[in-house]
Amino acid sequence: MTLTGIQVQYFRNFSHLVLSFDRPISVVLAPNASGKSNLIEAIRLLSTGESDRAKKIDEMIAWNSEFARVSGTIHTEQEHDDTIEVLLTRGVVNGVKVQKRKVLLNGVARRRKELHGKFPTVLFRPEDMELISGSPAHRRAYLDDVLSQGDSDYAFSLEQYQQALKRRNALLDVLREGRTTRASFAFWDATMIKHGGILHEKRSQFLEWMQRDVSFPISYQIQYDSSQISEDRLRKYADAEVAVGYTMVGPHKDEIRVEQCDGGTKKEIALYGSRGEQRMCVIWLKIVALTYLHEKLDQKPMLLLDDVFSELDERHQSLILPLLQMYQTILTTSNPESVEKMKDAQQIQLNNGAF
Repeated sequence: MTLTGIQVQYFRNFSHLVLSFDRPISVVLAPNASGKSNLIEAIRLLSTGESDRAKKIDEMIAWNSEFARVSGTIHTEQEHDDTIEVLLTRGVVNGVKVQKRKVLLNGVARRRKELHGKFPTVLFRPEDMELISGSPAHRRAYLDDVLSQGDSDYAFSLEQYQQALKRRNALLDVLREGRTTRASFAFWDATMIKHGGILHEKRSQFLEWMQRDVSFPISYQIQYDSSQISEDRLRKYADAEVAVGYTMVGPHKDEIRVEQCDGGTKKEIALYGSRGEQRMCVIWLKIVALTYLHEKLDQKPMLLLDDVFSELDERHQSLILPLLQMYQTILTTSNPESVEKMKDAQQIQLNNGAF
């Protein structure tokens, strides 16, 4: 699977951008704050239908526009071309109320979750160092991203679970104010228990697979601290949840810890690993994602490297460079010297939203 071209209109600092990708490796050279990450964000939008950076759709739309549009052409391994298009609005265009987000596949409107697996991508950016050293939310987001792209059932259950969680948390506030009863929780409790169980099972299977089937110079072991959700546990925490105003059990509270194994000893990387060891573990997690999606979907995902070579020394870079020969890669950098070895790569000069 190959992204052969992308068109961007009124997205972030791009008013109109058309790019073709004619080689397996494309290097985007640009000064800082000129739009490199915006291009990567646009590609990810085609892949997942959402942003890894923006909390609101409005943030992705150029300040002087009512809409943004991103369209990409994907050449599949079945030797045909698919077009994915994502339209974003502020809710009103030319005085008419419209959807804030619309996804089209080959010109036909689709639900956002139907994008998952159509154009898989793995993103690696400097912020991903938080995958190990940051809060558990970073590691849960990693699992959700990889599994949603590789498993449509997981994507559906995640969507249902998150919607139920949002509604249930809102009900807790209403219950504390005395404006509803426990009976109003029944539907949302049942929804969370059903889909939370599916998320737990699929996360467990993936974590077992990643320790068994991925080759890497260093051995890691995953500790999965699962927050099980059931009627009994919801009942147990019922009073405490009303006091704090949020649901205290379920997959949204899972923790994943990574231990580095060296002979007979183990150490938790987040607590005792050096910065270099943490970087190495993040690289392993990205290789895991690429391997899983390739195996699960029987097609090669795209690798997106957003200014990561600035964070990696030669040893760490040596683990990344072979991947560029295996997967279509788009790499951004502000330092031409960091990509001197990539002589066959397509080079794209970008400056203030233009090339």
